[in-house]
Amino acid sequence: MPLYSSQPLKIYNSLSGEKEDFKPIHEGNVGMYVCGPTVYSNVHLGNVRTFMSFDVIFRYFLHLDYKVRYVRNITDVGHIVDDVDEGEDKIAKKARLEQLEPMEVVQRYTVDFHNILKAFNFLPPSIEPTATGHIIEQIEIIKKIIDKGIAYVANGSVYFDVVKYNETNNYGILSGRNIDDMLANTRDLDGQSDKRNPQDFALWKKAEPEHIMRWPSPWSDGFPGWHLECTAMSTKYLGNHFDIHGGGMDLKFPHHECEIAQNEACTGQAPVNYWMHANMLTLNGKKMAKSTGNNILPGEILSGDNNILSKPFSASVTRFFMLQAHYRSILDFSDDAIVAAEKGYKRLMEALDALPNITAGNSSSIDFAAWKQLCYDAMNDDFNTPILIAQLFEAVRYINLLKDGKETISADDLADFKKAVNAFVYDVLGLNDDKAADGDSDKLEGVVNMLIEMRNQARADKNFALSDQIRDQLIALGIQLKDGKEGTTFSIQ
Repeated sequence: MPLYSSQPLKIYNSLSGEKEDFKPIHEGNVGMYVCGPTVYSNVHLGNVRTFMSFDVIFRYFLHLDYKVRYVRNITDVGHIVDDVDEGEDKIAKKARLEQLEPMEVVQRYTVDFHNILKAFNFLPPSIEPTATGHIIEQIEIIKKIIDKGIAYVANGSVYFDVVKYNETNNYGILSGRNIDDMLANTRDLDGQSDKRNPQDFALWKKAEPEHIMRWPSPWSDGFPGWHLECTAMSTKYLGNHFDIHGGGMDLKFPHHECEIAQNEACTGQAPVNYWMHANMLTLNGKKMAKSTGNNILPGEILSGDNNILSKPFSASVTRFFMLQAHYRSILDFSDDAIVAAEKGYKRLMEALDALPNITAGNSSSIDFAAWKQLCYDAMNDDFNTPILIAQLFEAVRYINLLKDGKETISADDLADFKKAVNAFVYDVLGLNDDKAADGDSDKLEGVVNMLIEMRNQARADKNFALSDQIRDQLIALGIQLKDGKEGTTFSIQ
């Protein structure tokens, strides 16, 4: 019998604003789509928190014996600066500023994204589609929406008619916004826009002569709107109606609202049963922003190369810190907070190290089955990782009592207890034991020294791009190179 049959799960649905019983469309199967990164810069810590939340959700579904198709896209075109329909594509802008091909920008930051997520022990999604790989599908969706009379062509661009759509549907159903209030509070169009209404959004944008990224379409050489790509990719791989759509809280409006409208206009049905949104991450009580300097990159946490933290912290400690807060709660990152998390993480790992040495007795003086169910109760209550972690520290207390001979455990309970603790710590939360990695230090040292030699040769050949790439990818993995008079050394952070 699959585990999910005995562990009913509740999920907070942003659409209803309530926790709901999770009932998949197809029994034993979960279809989940999560909006991925726009790859025009290094992945930031807030992104890591969002994707970590859905990594744990993915892991827990797998633990419950569900068969999961997890789709997380790569946005490599169509995301306009400031998330409006006028202006410059973020990737094209970066390419212009750095005098690179747009796909060079995409490749550089996609590699960074994958390296960071690997360092933080993320499971890869089932499918990772790109927006540029699905231009044809996006054009076909636009055609259908035009045929339904809910989109219009204007000067080579195509816009979704929000007012027309709202005559038979509810634009604002996810965010709780009222279309009349939105129209009343939006400035009048100044005559320079092709939109009929301020709230209309682009399905296709005609490319200006200087625009680098462009594709042919029935309406113009141009590029798709940002919102459209997720509609195309989610429905292609999960169908017109699927279980879960997730992303950051900042995507609820307009991005996810527009996705619902596009799907319903195209297919005549609501696309998703459960909308899930992860909350934001702040730094020292303030919003993270590069412009103010109140910002830290994931690799800078691992390397210690920053002016915010007192020392480097491992990916496992950082992951443990983030999972101490519920995914729907705002989490503040600070030196004091992660120092405290490191102490808790080490305490947990020390107990797990002691667990194999616990010996069984004739009977159990603690109800370990009840403890295990409390762990499940935490995760079944909208993936409540802080409550799960509290239960894991209760397990730490049990381990210490067993080690000191103050409590007893039967052989069957001990086997089940070990299995449960390891499953929740390593499989569900996705933590790693930093000390376990130390056993391969000799092999690691040999590999890193080989990469240092390759980097030295690249510098000698004036191939600075390769030299920087080796250094940056090692930093992303928590390995800091230090160049000195005696040569290059490294330290593991």
